Amino acid sequence: MVVDAQLGQFGDLLFESALGVYVLAMILHAVEHALLRRPARAEESAREPVGVGVGGGSTGTADVTDAPGGTPAGTAPPRSRAERFGRMGVSLTVLGFALHLAMLVVRGFAAQRVPWGNMYEFTAAICLVAVGAWLVVLYRRPELRRLGVFVLLPVIILMFLAGTVLYTQTAPVVPALRSYWLAIHVSAAVIASGILLLAGVSSVLYLLRAAHENTPTRLAWAARLPGADVLDRVAYRATALAFPIWTFAVITGAIWAEAAWGRYWGWDPKETTALVAWVVYACYLHARSTAGWRGRRAAVINVVGFAVMVFNLFFVNLVVTGLHSYAGVG
Repeated sequence: MVVDAQLGQFGDLLFESALGVYVLAMILHAVEHALLRRPARAEESAREPVGVGVGGGSTGTADVTDAPGGTPAGTAPPRSRAERFGRMGVSLTVLGFALHLAMLVVRGFAAQRVPWGNMYEFTAAICLVAVGAWLVVLYRRPELRRLGVFVLLPVIILMFLAGTVLYTQTAPVVPALRSYWLAIHVSAAVIASGILLLAGVSSVLYLLRAAHENTPTRLAWAARLPGADVLDRVAYRATALAFPIWTFAVITGAIWAEAAWGRYWGWDPKETTALVAWVVYACYLHARSTAGWRGRRAAVINVVGFAVMVFNLFFVNLVVTGLHSYAGVG
């Protein structure tokens, strides 16, 4: 298998460009977050539909009319500085996503295989899915834009580690990975992990927002986050979407293990940690659907699941010796 080293170097340049654009986008979102004046709950209340009382009286905020110094009826109010910075941050995030996607495509053509055959590519692919999932959320709920700085921060950290500690030059995969299961099993793991990153961030922010609501004198900046119930729904829906994909990844991993090593399950560290993560997320979904375990308890379980995924990604792959050790750096 011939590797195009020059094309691989171009892919690395695209990776660095995407990382730089994400950093700029995060800075713009941080400025937006700093410029916000009103708590998130007040902003959400202001967006609620106007109610009409008995006798035609208004029970909510009246429509804007042609008053001196006001905004003419039927026209959009001018955008605040915070919103302008936030929109620029979203635009840069889209640009970074395009560069990020191009990097993986170029890397795949350069190596003539799917571009997630080592830790560098695998981590980059997870980050791509996380950003893509975030952009889908933004498309459906633009008012959640203020979360951009918190979503991009872990993505930037992971990409920085991928480009430094985990970096591997473009090369063919080791013989043990030359199987069509690489495109099936690992693709499912990448998609699930990326979506679960978004879910984990949402649950962490939920705990911070809930802590602020209980003791407003602490974590004053958390007042600018969306309401705790909104963060809870984002975390739950993302986890509910990723869980069956992660289940598929675990099942196909067992099938691949039988084809490669002659057994479906051998309690290898990677297999064991993947199963632990599956159990934790199953507990979260069950807790989230049980009235007595909603809210903070369920969010804590989801954060634990996210921690297990990070542990599986780094410690198990890079430190623990097992049958999956070849999937580490190099």
